[in-house]
Amino acid sequence: MRIRTLGDPVLREPTKPVERFDAALRRLADDLFETMYAAPGVGLAANQVGLSLACFVYDDREGNRRFVANPELSDLREEETREEGCLSIPGPYAPTTRALSVRLRGQDLDGAPLDLRAEGLLARIFQHETDHLRGMLYIDRLDDEGRRDVMRQLRELELKRAQEG
Repeated sequence: MRIRTLGDPVLREPTKPVERFDAALRRLADDLFETMYAAPGVGLAANQVGLSLACFVYDDREGNRRFVANPELSDLREEETREEGCLSIPGPYAPTTRALSVRLRGQDLDGAPLDLRAEGLLARIFQHETDHLRGMLYIDRLDDEGRRDVMRQLRELELKRAQEG
């Protein structure tokens, strides 16, 4: 699967709820995991590969690997600013403020309810991927200076690729 990048309109559109929990959804989950690992990344939302479905996969590299459909976040507590990047904005990282702990409710691959609490990196992954499903990117959480810096980094990377290329 091809990861869509900044400028692709699918990344800015809110996704539709997952309604069918079937073999096709299982194949999608497998494809999302394969694409995420190949990138490599720690999370990937369906709209990042062009599908307007409210679901994502994640693997925080600490034994937490899962598919989540129709996620909703609550109980966002405390805040922490850390470097964050995105497979749809390849290259730049920027200090991004997120809640340090969250509660995520959603559904698993069988449609069964999920109710998860997370802190640290996993909480950040949940927030980042849920933002994707709402049509938001991490750069939307940056101030004007932060966004300009990310765009400058992108231009520099594009120029470097063109010169190498």
